[in-house]
Parts: sequence; C-alpha cells; structure tokens
Amino acid sequence: MVPGRPAVWRSASRRHGGPGWGYRRHVLLAELEVWHTRPLAPTRRVALGNLVLPVDPAPGFGGLLLGAVVAGHVRDVDDELIPDIHRLIDQVERDERVVQPRLRHRFQVDRHGLARSTHRLLGDGEEIRFDFETNGSALAQVLGAIYAVERLDVSARRIITPVLHKAMRWQGLVGPALIAHLAGTNSATLSSLADPRAWAMEVLGFPAGSPLPTKKQVTAQFRQKMRAVHPDHGGDAELASTAVFELAEARRILNEAAKAAT
Repeated sequence: MVPGRPAVWRSASRRHGGPGWGYRRHVLLAELEVWHTRPLAPTRRVALGNLVLPVDPAPGFGGLLLGAVVAGHVRDVDDELIPDIHRLIDQVERDERVVQPRLRHRFQVDRHGLARSTHRLLGDGEEIRFDFETNGSALAQVLGAIYAVERLDVSARRIITPVLHKAMRWQGLVGPALIAHLAGTNSATLSSLADPRAWAMEVLGFPAGSPLPTKKQVTAQFRQKMRAVHPDHGGDAELASTAVFELAEARRILNEAAKAAT
C-alpha cells in the first residue's frame, strides 16, 4: 500500500432486492493499527502497527482519523488523566523525548503478545465514514493516536497536534460534524477526495468538474500519462511502478463508470 494514496478494495455485503452476496467498493483513506495489552494482562503496553496517514491537504485524512480516534475514545478516559494527555501531545509536537512508562502505559516497538485494534477512515461514494474496531482500553487507543504523530515529520506534527487538542474537547458524535470541526475550511476539499471517481479523474489529468469521459478518452489519457511516467521518457525510475499502478487503477475505475453509464 502506498502511504498517502487511496487503496480500493471490495467487502462482502448483501445485495438489495436479491439473494446472494455482492461486493461494495470502499476506498481506504487512512488507517491506524494500535497494538495493546490484552484486557486481563497485568502490565499495560502499547505499540503501533500499520499506518496510512496522509496529511495533505491539511490536516489530511490521516489527521482526521487520528483526531476522530481521540474524540471517540477520550470520553471514556479518567478525567484526572486529561491534563497529562494534553501535555503528552505538546511533547510530541516539540519532538521531545517521552520518558516511559507514561500515562500508565509503556510505549514499545515489539508487538509480541499484544492484541490489535484497527481504525480506518473510509470513502464510500461521496461520503466519508469512520470504522473503529476497538479491542482494548480507551486510553490505549488515545495513546496510539498520539504516538502515531511521532511517525510524521516535524512540519506535519505542528499541523496535526492542534487537531488532537481540538478532538480532546469534542463532546458530540464522531461523524460529519466532527470532520467539519477538525478540518475547518478544508472539510469540503477532503470530502471530494474521498470519491474514487474524482481521484481517478485527477490521476489521469481530467479537469475537475468535467463530465465523465468515454472509454476512448480514458484510454487516450492513460497512454499519454504512461509515456510521461516511463523512465525512457524522463520519468522517475523509483516512482514509476507506483505511478503505473495508480494509472491502471484509475483507468479501471473510469472504464467501469463509463460502462455503468451506458
């Protein structure tokens, strides 16, 4: 998976109006894996797994997911710990060394013997929704989101840590209102990027807001873009494989859309 790029997969779901299993397309916009102590274990530990945290345009889908994880779990954390959580966020922003254990948990690299919680931000058509699979304590999820910010460069941390502070104070539901609260003026931009068709149009170079292209137009744009990214024509050799994959996926999405429209 390419960090910062949407990944498309199908999940099984019942078809409306008929028997059997169908498939519904989703776009993975951001993902956070938090590994943590199992409920009955005597020690408390937390680690990180797979991270997909794009932060552009700010705060990015990654920032929205981290903020939502904090907002959705911090209400179940002891009130006496809240001030220290804010201090931990500030330490991460300043790239300071965090002495372990902190907030009753030891942050570590090793995941052996730990349980996993997975949190995702998904694009479903033109909608954005959160999918939380929480299998540990609320505090472990909050700490996982905060420590994930350490994996970002310093400039990105300065964008994301204010989002976490805002999320700490959120009292509403985890949904569209929270997205608007965390993203501010960029919420509309982020919502538009959740649409696979819009992503595919951008990758193949079709102007924003243009009508759905025909299969012939898609093929022409695909070939033109493929020539541009090929190393023999000046493309970056290290990025070529990623670009080819994205172009092929964009072509497939638009061809399917064109077929469905006929």
